[in-house]
Amino acid sequence: MLLPNKLFSYNESVLPKLPLILQELDQPKTPHELLAGLGNIIKSPLELMDALDCLYALKEIELNEADGRIVRCLQK
Repeated sequence: MLLPNKLFSYNESVLPKLPLILQELDQPKTPHELLAGLGNIIKSPLELMDALDCLYALKEIELNEADGRIVRCLQK
């Protein structure tokens, strides 16, 4: 996961992409659909996976294993 540090600025890290991914997840989507929808923001599938790992660790998203779609968690 690329986090801001001495070598990478905040804008180069995964953090500014997290809210954009959450906005895109107004409806459940597969990772492929998500990457296609964020094509000008996310540069590679690896970058998307880093962002999704971060969102999953923060309990913002879940994976529906039945159909492979990423679902935004309900706010408490």
